[in-house]
Amino acid sequence: MIRRLPALRAHTWAALLSAAPLTVLAVGGGPATGVPAPPPRQHWVGGWAAAVGPPGTTGPSATGFADRTLRLVVHVGAGGTALRIRLSNEYGTTPLDIDAATVANRRAGAAAVPGTRHTVTFGGRPATTVPAGARTVSDPVGLPTEPDTDVLVSLHLPGPNGPTTYHGWAKQTSYVSTAGDHTADDTAGAYPTTTTSWFYLQGVDLATRDADGTVVAFGDSLTEGGLTANDSNRRWTDDLARRLVKLPPGHRPTVVNAGIGGNRILTPGGYNASGSINLGDSAEARFGRDALEQPGARAVIFLEGTNDLGGLHGPHPGEQLTAAQLTAGISAIAARAHAAGLRFHCGTLTPNGKLSDLGEKIREQVNTWLRSTPTCDGVIDFDHTLRDPADPHHLLPAYDAGDGVHPTDAGLQAMADTVDLRLLAAQG
Repeated sequence: MIRRLPALRAHTWAALLSAAPLTVLAVGGGPATGVPAPPPRQHWVGGWAAAVGPPGTTGPSATGFADRTLRLVVHVGAGGTALRIRLSNEYGTTPLDIDAATVANRRAGAAAVPGTRHTVTFGGRPATTVPAGARTVSDPVGLPTEPDTDVLVSLHLPGPNGPTTYHGWAKQTSYVSTAGDHTADDTAGAYPTTTTSWFYLQGVDLATRDADGTVVAFGDSLTEGGLTANDSNRRWTDDLARRLVKLPPGHRPTVVNAGIGGNRILTPGGYNASGSINLGDSAEARFGRDALEQPGARAVIFLEGTNDLGGLHGPHPGEQLTAAQLTAGISAIAARAHAAGLRFHCGTLTPNGKLSDLGEKIREQVNTWLRSTPTCDGVIDFDHTLRDPADPHHLLPAYDAGDGVHPTDAGLQAMADTVDLRLLAAQG
């Protein structure tokens, strides 16, 4: 039986996540059984997140799936004693039926570590329906996780469900099954098809005593992963997570990635050349959902603007971008973070060899402003780290992945190392 849940809109989402109880259900192949709630100090933080967006005009994001199981691979940067999953049908036009869901630690490919598979429930039931335009969160699941490991989230979609809500460029290989419910399979045999997108899954939250809040890395392809190899987990946010987990318990936040390739601050990103991937709502439009509503959010690292510069897209159709418009957009977003009690750390805009002379001039003007404005609680000078001292308009050759825009893995590690952990670590 499919249980239809009420729509969860933005104004109720944060309240739902903060109020959700931490009673953990240890669920395996049999019926769910309650176990005692964790100690009071245990709380929810972001373990993994995807900034979802509208579907493309072609491909599976547009058509959806029917009687298929999605086995989505996510990489968590921190450990926890339990988890919950967050699902989104925000861009769907029909209700999203999920009649079975499981989570497990990943062994390799689409295979689970034997004995780690747990059934996911929603309001105590193993099935749910997410109305069009809505989101939902699962019950807590008693699956422990370790830092820097992969989790498998398997969702059986019994009927047609497109268009989807998804993240197009995952930099991670996930899997689609043959017909039927294969959520309980520990082996990979029923998952012959691969995808490098995440569908419907918006977040995996962790219950923990050790982590102190969530840092949201908000940006474009530089944050999403750029040209790093799929499945390498070498995004600069992955490298930052490996630094943060070494801090003392109670002083280390988690970090989640809210980057979307091609994203802009002031205007929607549109589509890639083939139309298969939507480049997301503007940063102004998605900041509440993708940053402020993350569980335990306490700080933002904001690195965005290069795509506004690339096309010189002003806030209104046909209007040419100015530095004042870009800084005003950043200021407005920062004000929302501050109003919500979050610290707002600004990343300087990195060299982009594809910019016009005017685009480069505006980049330099914006960076001058970022380095001096009180709008930013902290400044992370990615530009200074990545630029070539002999030619500061371009990336250092060792950090140029080949397109003049995106860093190599060494450059991404350098970005992570640029972050002063004192900006993020809990004090006291």
